[in-house]
Amino acid sequence: MVMVTVWGSLRAFTDDRAAVEVEASTFKEVLDALSRDYPGLQVQIKAGVSMAIDGVIYKDAWFTPIRPDSEVVLMPLMVGG
Repeated sequence: MVMVTVWGSLRAFTDDRAAVEVEASTFKEVLDALSRDYPGLQVQIKAGVSMAIDGVIYKDAWFTPIRPDSEVVLMPLMVGG
């Protein structure tokens, strides 16, 4: 299981939970599990989200591995340079 910190406005879709736990081992599996467990997140995930894994921010890094002890933060889409 992976603990995912839900950041900012995305908490509205997780019953205002700051952190949720999902069964996943890759970036995509986290998004799939969150979409399944929290259907309100589906629209946000399809529109684009960013995920920080152990301090590195990713977008669309589908096969990036996630360990059970990884620090994972789901955020609204981060853009810019």
